[in-house]
Amino acid sequence: MAGLQLLPLSPSSEVILGFLEEAEPWQLLSPQFPSKVGGKPAWLGQKGVPCLSQLECEICHLPMVFLLQVYAPLSGQDQCFHRTLFLFCCKTPECYSRNDSRCMKVFRSQMPRKNEFYSYEPPPEDEPPSEPYKGHNVLPISGVKLCWICGCPGTKACSRCHSVTYCGKHHQTIHWKHSHKRECESSSVSTSPFLFPEFELVTEPENLEKNAKDTETKHKETEDIQSNVEETLADSETELEEMAMHETEEIKVFQRFKKRIASEPHQVVRYTHGGLPLWVSAKHIPSDDDIPPCSCGSKRVFEFQVMPQLLNNLCVDSTGASIDWGTVAVFTCSLSCSREADYITEFVWKQDFTADENNKGS
Repeated sequence: MAGLQLLPLSPSSEVILGFLEEAEPWQLLSPQFPSKVGGKPAWLGQKGVPCLSQLECEICHLPMVFLLQVYAPLSGQDQCFHRTLFLFCCKTPECYSRNDSRCMKVFRSQMPRKNEFYSYEPPPEDEPPSEPYKGHNVLPISGVKLCWICGCPGTKACSRCHSVTYCGKHHQTIHWKHSHKRECESSSVSTSPFLFPEFELVTEPENLEKNAKDTETKHKETEDIQSNVEETLADSETELEEMAMHETEEIKVFQRFKKRIASEPHQVVRYTHGGLPLWVSAKHIPSDDDIPPCSCGSKRVFEFQVMPQLLNNLCVDSTGASIDWGTVAVFTCSLSCSREADYITEFVWKQDFTADENNKGS
C-alpha cells in the first residue's frame, strides 16, 4: 500500500526525520492516514476516542491541545496495519516547570487492514475524495460529536443554535468570547484560536554521512571547549573537580546533540522505533525504572521524539513565559498490544535544556 508506510515498520537503528510542509486540508483528514502537526486531531479509531477527563493537564487541570500525530504502522503485526500516535500538550506556560512531563499525554490507536472504518484499498494520494469528509464536528462512521475548539469528543451543545458542540465549559467559553457570540445561528465559521498552526509532517531517512561531513569542522571547537574547562579547573579542590567533570559531561551531551542535528536543523521529529533518543542534556535522562511498563505488562520502548525546533512554528512566543522543552521522548508498548478499538495511553518524558544551555541561546 504505497503512500501509507511513512515511517519505519520494524525496530531499527535507522532514524527517520520529520519536517513540516504545507498541505491541502483534505490531505490531513483521517481517511488519508496523515502524520501532522497542529490543527485538530485526525482520529484513527472512531471508538474510545479520549474524552475531556483523559485530556486534562495533570497540573492545571485545563484541557490540553493537540500537538501532533505520527502514522507509524508496524510490519508483521496484523493488528498494527494502521497505527497512529497522538501527542497532546498543555498551553499554560506555568505548567512547563523543569523536566515535568505531566503537562503532556500520548495515546496510541491501531487496527487491522480490514476494519469497519476505512477502505481495504489505500486512499488516493493526489486527489481529494469524491465525497469530502469534513472531520470537524462529527466522526463520519461512529457519529461521535466533536468539540468545535479542539476536535475531541464533546456532547455539550450551544443552547441557542445547537449546531456546535464542546468537550466542556472551558472551550465553550473560549468560542463564545472569540467569535460564536457574533456567529451563533449564522452559517459563518471562524478558525479556532486554541489550536496550533497546522502542517503536514513529511519524513526522510537521516543521512549520517552528510551529517558527519557537515560537522567535522566543528569537532576541534568542541575539543577546545572541553580542554579549556579542564585547564581552568585543574587546580580546584576535590568538590570543584567533581563539578567540573559533571559540567564537562553536560558539554559533551549538548555538543553531541548540536552536531547530530546540524546538517538538518529544521527537523521537528526523530523516529526510531526501538532505538535511542538524542538527549539535549546529561541531566534527567530516564533509567529503565523511570519508564513504567504498559498496562498489559510489557516493557515500553522508545519510538519517537519531538525536537525543540518545532516551537518556532507553533506561535507560542510571548513577552512573558511560554511553553517550552528541550526534547519530548515518547515510549510505547514493545508489543503494541491491542484492546479492541480503545485509545491506549503511552508514556512521555520531557527533558529541558540546562540553565547554561538556555543562556547560550540554544
